[in-house]
Amino acid sequence: MARVKRGVAAHAKHVKVLNITKGQRMTKHRLFRRANEAMFKALAYATRDRRARKGDMRRLWIARINAAARANGMSYSRLINGLNVAQVNVNRKMLAEMAVSDPEGFGKLVEVARQAITA
Repeated sequence: MARVKRGVAAHAKHVKVLNITKGQRMTKHRLFRRANEAMFKALAYATRDRRARKGDMRRLWIARINAAARANGMSYSRLINGLNVAQVNVNRKMLAEMAVSDPEGFGKLVEVARQAITA
């Protein structure tokens, strides 16, 4: 079997890894082995945090909805329960957007939830 020299492929791989880790500190952007470790760790964090961002956003929406609901004299849990009883299907992202940009419309939803709970 013929001998295969890998110089070009190995160099290309090293250049690719070093370009990915360009913003890292100290030897993590200069030495291939350290850069390779940093790259794998960074990619793992990126994958994990893409999923974590979804929970972070939901927590933010809930905090905004709760603040707006309390400004209208109702707690978050009672608001969500009232909207479910009234069969109003609005997701938390849209509720949070309404709470920030359309307080009057959000107030009307609070009233719908309040009437559904009392009825």
